[in-house]
Amino acid sequence: MFDHIAFPIPYQTLQRAGTVQLDLKRLDLIHPHISGNKFFKLKYNLLKAKQQGCNTLLTFGGAFSNHIAATAYAAHAFGFQSIGLIRGEELATQALNPTLQTAHDLGMHLHFVSRAEYRLRHETAYLQQLQQRYPQALIIPEGGTNALALQGTQEILTEDDRENYDVICCAVGTGGTIAGIIESSSEQQQVLGFSALKGDFLQQEIQQWTNKQNWSLTDAYCCGGYARTSPELLQFMQQFEQQYAIPLEQVYTAKMMMGLFDLIQQRYFPENTRILAIHTGGLQGKLKTY
Repeated sequence: MFDHIAFPIPYQTLQRAGTVQLDLKRLDLIHPHISGNKFFKLKYNLLKAKQQGCNTLLTFGGAFSNHIAATAYAAHAFGFQSIGLIRGEELATQALNPTLQTAHDLGMHLHFVSRAEYRLRHETAYLQQLQQRYPQALIIPEGGTNALALQGTQEILTEDDRENYDVICCAVGTGGTIAGIIESSSEQQQVLGFSALKGDFLQQEIQQWTNKQNWSLTDAYCCGGYARTSPELLQFMQQFEQQYAIPLEQVYTAKMMMGLFDLIQQRYFPENTRILAIHTGGLQGKLKTY
């Protein structure tokens, strides 16, 4: 079911001299479409759908959701129909952005719902109504974060990763990826999340999935909120890609790398800290120009 997946996952060294060692784990190279953390989050959900005889994947997302695009491709590739409940009924009358166009082209049925309805996406009664309306569907939460997703994201770190690095860094959207990384990290490691959203509510979301305390989260580099950018961020993306030939996208990975470089410059990490940053993919939503 998961043919053409690139393993082992490549690593790229960004910094060895100076105060820290910094490597990047290139999850973006796993698969051209189901890439990054989305492969790990969808893996066991897809296996469950197949085992239960479901013919449809139904999920939720915003207009820039990497999860929506990845789910649409996975459904297309593995013989499922797909339905995306998209936040914002006003989008129904607007031209599709690249993310939604990709999902549409892959056969996903896009249903644009009001923000009031979208807020019900975690409510049991609402989910039951959806299940009754689509009895052959496996309902996957927003961002793909559920127990099956954590089963997958716990596989991101290898034994070598646990032995060779002091700090693990990743971008955070719904919290499922970092929660899996926290759960599989060693007791000696610290896990640092760079939130793509403004506010501290993600702390509680992540804490639902782990009892460990070896992690922290910052929204200092979110540029004002989800999918928002700044001239500083776009300039950083351009300079980073020119220097390292590694593509970033502005919603998640660029914010993480900008924040991480800033913390290194501030000497936030102790001398000789070994840092592993996780490139979580999402490149389908990348800005084409700066």
